[in-house]
Amino acid sequence: MTMPFYVAPEQLMKDRADFARKGIARGRALAALSIEDGILICAENRSNSLRKVSEIYDRIAFAGVGRYNEFDQLRIAGVRHADLKGYTYSREDVDARSLANQYAQVLGQTFTHEMKPMEVEILVAEVASEAGGDQMFHVLYDGTVHDESGYTVLGGEADSIAERLGRSYEASWEVGDAAKSAAGALSGEGRLLEADDLEVAILGRETGKRTFRRIEGQALAELLA
Repeated sequence: MTMPFYVAPEQLMKDRADFARKGIARGRALAALSIEDGILICAENRSNSLRKVSEIYDRIAFAGVGRYNEFDQLRIAGVRHADLKGYTYSREDVDARSLANQYAQVLGQTFTHEMKPMEVEILVAEVASEAGGDQMFHVLYDGTVHDESGYTVLGGEADSIAERLGRSYEASWEVGDAAKSAAGALSGEGRLLEADDLEVAILGRETGKRTFRRIEGQALAELLA
């Protein structure tokens, strides 16, 4: 009788974490900043059709890095969850914290019980009516949730990008200053990201339900000039 192959749980979890981190590191990073005008999200993305940053609900945005098909499935599930909750109860009951917890449960369950973990990191951001009340939740591949303040970076080379961004970050920035600083931090040394290389969106702090707005084309080029 052959003995079944045994792997210690600690080693299995370590291998899964290493696998997920390597997959995420191969992707391009994104940065989110809480500023005077709202929450600006800037991602390195050369595709004109595949989006890393999207709207989920009235004042809530979603951003993902890693495998596109995996984080886009999570985005769609989040939209459906938010719509159902808003329809069943009220639109004010839909918030970033509950969405982040739902995502954490899905990612944690997949990481623990499935053969392959999801190679993704996601951000759920909710803009407040006043500066200082913004919420940003960074959800890792294993379901770990980080409540971020000020700014956060997801994806490959996140530590070095966050260090460059942190040297100059100011909560009082306007959109143009934030976009230029985020693009510079994502560029790093030896290369320069231009408008065509970036996907930029903002959750504006203005009143009203729809606050998500993309900044594209000539408008983005002028901000980065």
